[in-house]
Amino acid sequence: MSSSSQHVNVIPDEQLAMLKEFISLCQFKPEVFKLPELKFYKDYLESLGAKVPFTMKEPPNYDPPPESDTQPQPEPKHEPQEEEEGEEEDEVESDVELSMEGVIEDDDEDMPEYGDENIEVTDEMMDEANDKRSAALDATAEGRLEDAIDLFTDAIKLNPQSSPLYAKRASVYLKMKKPKKAIHDCTKAIEHNSDSAQGYKWRGKAYRLLGRWEESYHDLTLACKLDYDDDANALLHEVTANAKKIMEHRRKYERIREEKDLKKRKEKIKRAREEYERQKEQQSSNAEADGGFAGFPGAFPGSAGGMPGMPDLSQILKDPELLQAFQDPEVSQAFQDVAMNPANISKYQNNPKVQAVINKMATKFGSGEDGPEAGDFSRGFPGAGMA
Repeated sequence: MSSSSQHVNVIPDEQLAMLKEFISLCQFKPEVFKLPELKFYKDYLESLGAKVPFTMKEPPNYDPPPESDTQPQPEPKHEPQEEEEGEEEDEVESDVELSMEGVIEDDDEDMPEYGDENIEVTDEMMDEANDKRSAALDATAEGRLEDAIDLFTDAIKLNPQSSPLYAKRASVYLKMKKPKKAIHDCTKAIEHNSDSAQGYKWRGKAYRLLGRWEESYHDLTLACKLDYDDDANALLHEVTANAKKIMEHRRKYERIREEKDLKKRKEKIKRAREEYERQKEQQSSNAEADGGFAGFPGAFPGSAGGMPGMPDLSQILKDPELLQAFQDPEVSQAFQDVAMNPANISKYQNNPKVQAVINKMATKFGSGEDGPEAGDFSRGFPGAGMA
């Protein structure tokens, strides 16, 4: 047996059952291989030479296999009522009506081609880059947009620190209806020169073509502030209406969300206050039922019909020293134990805390006609005695 096989563990029966169930699912519902989370399994099968004739697109709708009888069924979760109400409030608002004239789709997700920005640019490289730039401008004017892109790319590789080169290539990408590439180039131009009005202008136009009205509004506004021109200003007026609608819509939702959050906080505080009052009232009721002696309910019946020789509980509660002594959980528990079974007093004969309280009670209440003498209070408990 090889060393690798010696380390193979026996697969538990329940895991084998789950594996069989999963394979059955794959046989009857092979479209599960479209699920993104099963891509690793599909890749594994294909690495073994298996052919899985499904592409990883959108996951299908399929019914999951029935749960095994041995598996516990999950209990349905009930969301809090206030969250459901919040969702209903969100649904009250309708979508903003925008003018989508001039908006295009751009499926080109590829990045533009860039150069090495860490290279040392010589004077000769800058001169050559300028020559390429001039040739690119000529190609653009002649409508040879692909040639213009190639020439601007060559120029960028020669002088990758030049902000205007990125902005110029972006303007060509816009003529080619490739706003996503233009956005990348404009962002590069702004990185190299934060005051690049052309970078903001062409990026604002690119955002406008994609229907990203707010971004377009902000970029064009900044472009006009940096270096006003009529073209940028005209674009700004074009996108302002839609951008203002979106911004107002967002502010409205923010106000609704803030009001909702404030309402939730108030309700939470109200519930906490009500719970506090309820507990306070309950503690007060318990204290009254216990004769004011919390934590020691009904421990010592009064002398009338109670344990022989014991003082009335109201007498104990009127004495501050005894009341303080009974705040000790050890003393309280001991006397409650004795109250349930007087014979248990023998368990505490060597407990100095309990003995001290008994002696104090004997001193305070042992002078009556029927009370025990001081130091002999323990004999008041039937069937008990303390040495």
